Amino acid sequence: MTEDSRYSRQVLFDKIGEEGQRRLATARVVLIGCGALGTVLADTLVRAGVGHLRICDRDYIERDNLQRQVLFDEDDIAANLPKAQAATAKLRRINSEVTIEAEVTDVNHTNIERLADGAQLLLDGTDNFETRFLINDFSVKSGTPWIYGAVIGSTGLSMTILPGDTPCLRCVFEDAPPPEMNPTCDTAGVLASTVHLVAGLQSVEAIKLLIGKSEDINRHLVHLDVWSGRFVNMKVQSAFDDGDCPCCKKREFDYLSGKLGSAATTLCGRNAVQVSALGEVDLAGIAEKLRPIASAPVQHNPFMLRVRIEPYELTLFADGRGIIKGTDDPEKGRSLYAKYLGT
Repeated sequence: MTEDSRYSRQVLFDKIGEEGQRRLATARVVLIGCGALGTVLADTLVRAGVGHLRICDRDYIERDNLQRQVLFDEDDIAANLPKAQAATAKLRRINSEVTIEAEVTDVNHTNIERLADGAQLLLDGTDNFETRFLINDFSVKSGTPWIYGAVIGSTGLSMTILPGDTPCLRCVFEDAPPPEMNPTCDTAGVLASTVHLVAGLQSVEAIKLLIGKSEDINRHLVHLDVWSGRFVNMKVQSAFDDGDCPCCKKREFDYLSGKLGSAATTLCGRNAVQVSALGEVDLAGIAEKLRPIASAPVQHNPFMLRVRIEPYELTLFADGRGIIKGTDDPEKGRSLYAKYLGT
């Protein structure tokens, strides 16, 4: 590796070196969620030279994302691009040596095994416990490590899960927190600085794992507050050693089996509902059908369709999945999907 190579300053760090860089170049990582944490994670790992990155995200870009989601800009919004596609295009311009795949999809119990096939590591860029518990189920069942991350306001959490060795997520959080204890970005806000710090912690743990430095892994649940400068390593190993976790001790994979989880999901603080529907759809044909009743011009491209039918905004993706903005009622969301987007 030449002195002036792309990764020379990283190679100079003795914990990585040339051998570590070679290991990064052959690594395969799956990132689930490409919002605030996800964009910083993807940007960091692609610049670090991780060989193969698959980005899975179900969403599209909105103006209020730009404050903290570093791979997007106003042109992406104008182009009506899904997050996974926009991020992949940017990252390929940053580092052409890395293989990057975009999956515009909702990661759920029907597809996570396919999406994560061959991965050495799963990264959490999500915003909800249902998907995190799904990742956790897959991780424990398959033995694939994953790294949890969460941010809200000025606070953040991060934890590395090594199946069979460290606590899994359900050892620490057996059930999702109730709504009154689980604020969203829309109710509590979020500082971009918090995002960068948590994603930085996740990224360095990812690099340790991918280069074979598992002995250096931080085995604590990290809690931080960037505003106060507080940083705490919480000891949680006893939750695994002494606990009776339904996932990693009893081997009950309720989210992976589909026993727990929903087909219509209220999205984090957005007054929107996602409706899952498997199967590709004809976006151009549906756009033509909706033009006479739309409140504004129908927008569509090969990836998604967006239409305003007052007082709702409906987005349909190529895989048949829909996001209905203007309601947080799953039943109402399903009804509107069937009325306007169903084929």
